[in-house]
Amino acid sequence: MELILWLISVVLVVAGILALFRQRILWGVVLIVGGLLVGPGGVNVIS
Repeated sequence: MELILWLISVVLVVAGILALFRQRILWGVVLIVGGLLVGPGGVNVIS
């Protein structure tokens, strides 16, 4: 389960960075914050 959460967080952060490069500032910030919250070092929102 931890590996799945880590992969989801990586995907969210990468998508957020790509959104920032495409001038989608708000969406990029939301994705990055979401990735940090879901990640193993962040808040576990699922369990």
